[in-house]
Amino acid sequence: MTTTTTTTTAAARPAHRSPQVLRWLGAYTASTLGDSVYHLALAWTAVSNGTPAQAGLVMAVSAVPRALLLLVGGAIADRLGPRRVVIASDTVRALVVLGLAATLFLATPGLWALAAVALVFGVVDALFLPAVGALPPRIAEHDQLARVQGMRGLAHRLGAVLGAPLGGLAVALGGTATAFGIAGTLFALSLPLLGALRLRPLPHEDRASDGTALSDLAAGLRYLRGHRTLGPLMIVVLLADLGFVGPLNVGLAVLSDQRGWDATGIGWVLAGFGVGAAGASLLLTVKGRIPRAGTVMGWTMVLGAVSIGALAHVPQLALAGLVAVSIGLLAGLSGALCNALVQTECDPAYLGRVSAVSSLGSLGIAPLSFPVTGAAVGLWGPGPVFVVSAAVCALSGAYALLVPALRGAELPKQPGPPEQPRPAEAAPNCRGGSAPPKQG
Repeated sequence: MTTTTTTTTAAARPAHRSPQVLRWLGAYTASTLGDSVYHLALAWTAVSNGTPAQAGLVMAVSAVPRALLLLVGGAIADRLGPRRVVIASDTVRALVVLGLAATLFLATPGLWALAAVALVFGVVDALFLPAVGALPPRIAEHDQLARVQGMRGLAHRLGAVLGAPLGGLAVALGGTATAFGIAGTLFALSLPLLGALRLRPLPHEDRASDGTALSDLAAGLRYLRGHRTLGPLMIVVLLADLGFVGPLNVGLAVLSDQRGWDATGIGWVLAGFGVGAAGASLLLTVKGRIPRAGTVMGWTMVLGAVSIGALAHVPQLALAGLVAVSIGLLAGLSGALCNALVQTECDPAYLGRVSAVSSLGSLGIAPLSFPVTGAAVGLWGPGPVFVVSAAVCALSGAYALLVPALRGAELPKQPGPPEQPRPAEAAPNCRGGSAPPKQG
């Protein structure tokens, strides 16, 4: 009797060693850097050529089409394919910004030109953001998607940290035209990397949609509403954004002024938050999987809410910076887990539309709370407003812990190393020893 050997398939290549993922990450980093440089140059140019109110209006122009078209952009990303939409978006951004740079070299356009560019960017963002969210499952293994989200978080933090100083240096050395030129070049650098991506086909991808983008959107919303995990997860994301975005964008400035920290204090607090968020992304990148992801997500939201409420009651700047690090770490980890669960739970055919719904909270609905937050801070001060906002964040975590499908949500397990073939075992003989296996 012959013995058999045990064989297993080799483990999939980790995301940080995949050429496909690294190309996507390089393109995303270049695009994020370009976005940071562009926004700094736009703000500086608008302030230099108009009143503060006019500059604020120019900066706000892009938010309107982005909020209105984001859901439609998700449907278009799923219909046309995310790589095609991302390439088209970065191409338009590169051409528009390089065109603005050339115009600034030759003339001094009015604020209307800046507003037009901002309007185009808002429309393009509505297409770009859902498509970027839909790309990872097409280039990485299912069990590597959480690690990819960690890598994406690191790239986003890198773009935010390096992009603003790079834009400021460009403005100081060569003016706003040079800064816009650098931003356009960074957008263009992403194009060859994106063009080299080879996406996995989806099941039944050859079937063309019979309806319009709006009917595709309606189908995506029905899919989301009927999903036992993704539907409640969207509520969690919206509550977390509503509780988190207002204090960190509006209340922090008032808090810094009351404490006598000035603009430098805001910078240190935001830097602390960035360090904590980068640490959370690095943790997910290294580990690749957090056990009991849904439970960890809920508790980190609750604990992060405690830190948000405490920030308004810390008198020393150094201590406030440490609290901000804890906020960044906890909120960064819960946000990364939210994104990872969206990636792993969602059918890739609907991921553009689901990513659009997820982004709508932070980019479309939550900013509407800015005027309310500002008015509340003016009436009652930052302390009560931070506490109420913290309570909303805690509610998002409590909801995640109370919904069984979310509390029990798990990220896919990563395969272990392949097992080595076991040698043939010798059959025992009558003397208690072993006899060699029979041949044949």
